[in-house]
Amino acid sequence: MKTQRLFSGKTAFLTLLTLLLLSPVNAQKPGQETKLFLDFESVQSGKIPDGWKIEATNQKGNLATWKVIEDNSAPSGNKVLALTKTNHSFGGTFNLCWIRNFTFPDGEISVMFKANRGVEDQGGGVIWRAKDKNNYYISRYNPLENNFRIYYVKDGARRMLASARIALPAGQWHKLTITQYGNKITGSLNGKKLLEVEDKTFKTAGGVGLWVKADGITSFDNFEVK
Repeated sequence: MKTQRLFSGKTAFLTLLTLLLLSPVNAQKPGQETKLFLDFESVQSGKIPDGWKIEATNQKGNLATWKVIEDNSAPSGNKVLALTKTNHSFGGTFNLCWIRNFTFPDGEISVMFKANRGVEDQGGGVIWRAKDKNNYYISRYNPLENNFRIYYVKDGARRMLASARIALPAGQWHKLTITQYGNKITGSLNGKKLLEVEDKTFKTAGGVGLWVKADGITSFDNFEVK
């Protein structure tokens, strides 16, 4: 009888261990993507995150200066990634800081942004499904124009897909969120959905990153991909 109780206890333990190992907490689904989150606190000041690169669409002149800087107003910690100098005067330049080897097929991208200054352009946003510096989706907010938009850039040419009028103050932090599943794209500002469109220009996964036009000087924090 004692032997039977010992055997039952061992069996129960092995059964429990098997269930734990096979549970969703420990098992990773096939094709499951790892979430990317950057609050830039671990990036050395004056640098950009590892694996990211600075480029530009329609570049004329030098590339803009992007770097992690200290900012006491940051939504998380005291560091942000900012475009601090444009180093050019061409209004048709799209300044990029992005990562190619973290590819985004479907899901959600969000970032906190603060438009610091700019005469011709202000604000900025995110790019996704990016193939290279001339081909990607982009969504941005511009406080000079009081509009929130989704575009695609193909072979360096930009085409607007959706637009909404909204007034948000410059010099303050706001949250921009984009979701895309298949061909359907939605855009939100500060949690309010304002844009919805369907487009087939870029159907496959691509890189993600940040975008600022012309002479805009903008800070970013809490860049997240789900």
